[in-house]
Amino acid sequence: MYSLGIDLGGTNIAVGIVDENYKIVKKGSCPTLAQRPAEEIVRDMVTLCKRLCEETGSDIRDLHGTGIACPGTVNPDTGIVEYANNIKFFDFPLVELFSKYSGIEKSKIKIGNDANLAAFGEAVAGAARGTSSSVTITLGTGVGSGIIIDGKMLTGCAHGGAEIGHTVIVKDGRPCTCGRRGCFEVYCSATALIAETKKKFEQCPDSLMREMCGGDVNRVGGKTAFAAMRKGDEAAGEVVSEYLGYLACGIANILNVFQPEVLCIGGGVSGERENLLRPLLPLIEKEIYSKDGKLHTDVRIAELGNDAGIIGAAAVAMNK
Repeated sequence: MYSLGIDLGGTNIAVGIVDENYKIVKKGSCPTLAQRPAEEIVRDMVTLCKRLCEETGSDIRDLHGTGIACPGTVNPDTGIVEYANNIKFFDFPLVELFSKYSGIEKSKIKIGNDANLAAFGEAVAGAARGTSSSVTITLGTGVGSGIIIDGKMLTGCAHGGAEIGHTVIVKDGRPCTCGRRGCFEVYCSATALIAETKKKFEQCPDSLMREMCGGDVNRVGGKTAFAAMRKGDEAAGEVVSEYLGYLACGIANILNVFQPEVLCIGGGVSGERENLLRPLLPLIEKEIYSKDGKLHTDVRIAELGNDAGIIGAAAVAMNK
């Protein structure tokens, strides 16, 4: 039994054919070209799906189901993407158009927010499999998040909830694109880490970070500060220490509210793995309300990487 999982992003459309054990048997991608008309994007999604089906000897209409992970406020009940600013979808009937161009019955197409479906992917096939409650945060361009309670996604009454990245950890702090100040996202995304690394790069001419980047601040990335810190660079260590402090604060807030069995950390920054977890866990331990309790949330690195959205979308379509 195969299902389609589609992860529609602002940069790329990624599609996978997924079996009943949540394994991707065939995968492909194409550019989103997000500034063009929305219907053109849907046509390209369908074209890519059909190509992958042909390569595996399948008919797209015979698959068990199709799941689509999309950024923004996504209403799975109506099949409408109500708002997705980075791909310019506004009250967009995604399920209806995908059905029209693909020939798949609308009843076999499911949609959901990309971060929620990535969290669902980790819950059914990744670092949180075997649990009934988990939270996944993604430290990338922003801070994405998804909450699983009793095996189900918690999305709020209007399907716009679980936006942990837009909870405030510093009152009147740095401005966020959402209009608030001090959001978790503007302190703990990879974007935020890079910005603070660049600032320290400019302030500290003797920092090893300059040597590692050939003196070019534009070569600073999310790994720069961690790599320089491991070589003993004091300035880089300050960047990492501040970053981990904010991250521990945000994660402790999540644990104090939901106390899930597992919290998964994904996204580009999670590539540091133990170099991230080793110093982070003691900081979280100091902050959580239940630090004296017998059971604690297990904080882990997410396992599925960029495939989480594909697998989560396909899993929702499987109706398991």
